[in-house]
Amino acid sequence: MDQMGEVDYAPGEPRGTDWHPHRGFETVTYMIDGTFQHQDSHGGGGLIQDGATQWMTAGGGILHIETPPEELVMRGGLFHGVQLWVNLPAKDKMVAPRYQSIEGDKVSLLSSPDGGALLRLIAGDVAGHRGPGATYTPITVAHATIAPGARLVVPWRPDFNALAYVLAGSGTAGSEARPVQKGQLTVLGPGDTVTMSGGTTQPLEVLLLGGLPIREPIATYGPFVMNNRTQLMQAMEDFQAGRLGTIPANGLRPYRP
Repeated sequence: MDQMGEVDYAPGEPRGTDWHPHRGFETVTYMIDGTFQHQDSHGGGGLIQDGATQWMTAGGGILHIETPPEELVMRGGLFHGVQLWVNLPAKDKMVAPRYQSIEGDKVSLLSSPDGGALLRLIAGDVAGHRGPGATYTPITVAHATIAPGARLVVPWRPDFNALAYVLAGSGTAGSEARPVQKGQLTVLGPGDTVTMSGGTTQPLEVLLLGGLPIREPIATYGPFVMNNRTQLMQAMEDFQAGRLGTIPANGLRPYRP
């Protein structure tokens, strides 16, 4: 997981990536503030902004670019997002690439009984509600906003792991009410609920993550996530030979003032 920002860029400061390859996993980019452009060699693309999520399955191989648009580079401004790398099981490492554009108004919105907490469900199942993101293994991805003094209890599959990353604010985590604050990751123990409580002065913003463990060997090198070194070497060879895709003729380029 990479938290991008939260930062208020001056004009000319925003930066993105140039075209690069991926194989063997999925990139999930959730934009809270600011705008990213995306384009890939499989035909996916668009703007990611205002709470939207880009869920790109690299699978057997893809090239893509993520870069702020020219107008954002020129004016600067607030930029905040999170990118996850989601592993694929061995049987799905080489699936065909796909792209899911999940706009902010398409996520499932849930609230606590007292209205003190709001949950944006991007992927997975919570209390009989399902997020729009399609996954290869059972996964839950959600963004919770918890008002000061409020409490959120989320039903959770006992066979899932459970992580809570604090995007902003402070509060407590778990039934033991362990203190947490911005920039901290909490790993919760076994159980069938995830409990988070807001602090005293400002809302607690939390990214809730979990899934069914794959329990397979992982080998990584740069933009490739495979199961062993031989597969990594093959990925690099395939990239160098142009077998992971080609940049479209009208492909995006990073704007550099």
